[in-house]
Amino acid sequence: MMSIFRSPRTLASIAAGTLALGCLSTQASELPGKGVKVYPLKSSIAEETFQTQLVMKALEKLGYDVQPIREVEYPTAHLALGNGDATFIATHWNPLHADYYKNAGGDAKLYRKGVYSDNAAQGYLIDKKTADAYNITNIDQLRDPKIAKLFDADGDGKADLTGCNPGWGCEAMIEHHLDAYKLRDTVTHQQGTYSALIADTIARYKAGKPILYYTWTPYWVSNELQPGKDVVWLEVPFSSAPGEQKGTDTKLPNGKNYGFVVNKQHILANKAWAEANPAAAKLFEIMQLPVSDINAQNHAMSKGQNKPADIDRHVEGWIKAHQKTFDSWLEQARAAAK
Repeated sequence: MMSIFRSPRTLASIAAGTLALGCLSTQASELPGKGVKVYPLKSSIAEETFQTQLVMKALEKLGYDVQPIREVEYPTAHLALGNGDATFIATHWNPLHADYYKNAGGDAKLYRKGVYSDNAAQGYLIDKKTADAYNITNIDQLRDPKIAKLFDADGDGKADLTGCNPGWGCEAMIEHHLDAYKLRDTVTHQQGTYSALIADTIARYKAGKPILYYTWTPYWVSNELQPGKDVVWLEVPFSSAPGEQKGTDTKLPNGKNYGFVVNKQHILANKAWAEANPAAAKLFEIMQLPVSDINAQNHAMSKGQNKPADIDRHVEGWIKAHQKTFDSWLEQARAAAK
């Protein structure tokens, strides 16, 4: 008959084994993503690195093996997420990217819960000096060749609108607006690398020349050219949007209509991956970053703090300043994996 009593050595072995299992269990609960690779994406906008790296840091704290950011434009990024070739992008604009979302498989292929950053505005602006001198308040006024010529930067007699990179969601909106508001004959949509185009626009403003441009927030441009002080928003004659946004009323609660609805930015992920990784899915859902914080960091980048080491410092600084919030995200994410 086997004795119900065990030797001290046997008991010690059992205790050691139990302790080891307990440590493994604790490690698993603390690091639910251990051994799982993450492939983050971002667009060519350098300033998106900040909010992307903040998500990456949180994932690393959960044990995920986070790979370097891959840079692709939004249409390709959405398709890559839908196909499972990438894990997440931290700058999915809703509804601006509605067509990309649909084309990538929509709710069946993509995970989109929570709001990472709210109140993302966009629209058209001109310098306040010209607006006041000619009483320009609406983009519809640019149908007048005399008004349009004020913003001619290349000598062809047409207004030059600093616009969006090919492949960005705003490109489709601007192109649609040029047709909807019958501006093709008097306005040219200047495209290329936005950072270079807007730098030239700001240089022209500083030289005292009229400017016409598209921009968005969160971004540093509105820190450099302050609406109401240096520049003014232009209204549009009526709401009009393409594709999935067709029929959307872009009028704001204050009655102003700048042609774009206020967007929400989401962390967008591959749905199958998110379902297999509940800790990460919960993290994507609950992380929130104020627009003002993104604007401030982006402005610092525009002033020269744009090296990888600078951005790392910005991310670490934000975490340190919001440590309780950051830690609570991790706690909720770990709880979701249990």
